[in-house]
Amino acid sequence: MQTPSKIILGIDPGTLFMGYSLIVVSSQKIKLLEMSTLKLNARKDNYERLQLIHQKVSDLIKQYKPVSFAIEAPFFGKNVQSMLKLGRAQGVAIAAAMTAGLEVCEYSPKKVKQSITGNGNADKEQVWQMLQRILSIQHNTDIKYLDASDALAVAVCHHFQDNALLKTAGKKLKGWEDFIAKNPGRVQIKRQS
Repeated sequence: MQTPSKIILGIDPGTLFMGYSLIVVSSQKIKLLEMSTLKLNARKDNYERLQLIHQKVSDLIKQYKPVSFAIEAPFFGKNVQSMLKLGRAQGVAIAAAMTAGLEVCEYSPKKVKQSITGNGNADKEQVWQMLQRILSIQHNTDIKYLDASDALAVAVCHHFQDNALLKTAGKKLKGWEDFIAKNPGRVQIKRQS
C-alpha cells in the first residue's frame, strides 16, 4: 500500500521579502513544487504590504492545498521596530493559514539550520547547498534571494520533525532497543570484512 503524498508550505516571513516554498512528500521522498520570493515595495504603506502577504499565502494555500504550514520564528534582534514589523508579517501569514484550517508549526532559525545541516550556526549558503543535496536540485541552480531557500529549509525541517526516527504512529519509544524491536525491517546490519 502506497503512503499518500502530503504537501508542506514553508514561509520565511519578511516585510520586504517573504520567502515561500512548497514541497511534496511521497514515500519519504521530498520533491520541490515551488520556491520563490514575494518582493514587496518599500514605498507601499505597511498595511498594504501586510495585506499582500496575507493574500499571497491564501493564494498558495488555495492553489496547492497543503496539509501542513511551517513558518520561521522571528529572530530576536536589538531593533524593536524591525521586530514589530516582522512579527506583524508573520502574524498575517499565520492568520491566512489558520483561516484555511491548517495547523501552524513554528521553528526557530537555529532549529531549521540544525535540522538541515546538523549545525545550528550554519550560514544561508551552507543551508542552500545542503538543500540542493537533499532534494537533488542542480548545483548550478541560482536563486535571486535566499529568503526563498530559507522558506524551503523551513518546509523540509517540518517534514524532518514530523517524521522523526523514534516517532512511530504516535507511540513513544523507550530508546534504540525499542525502535529496533518495533521496526525490524528498517534495520540493516553491516558486517566488517
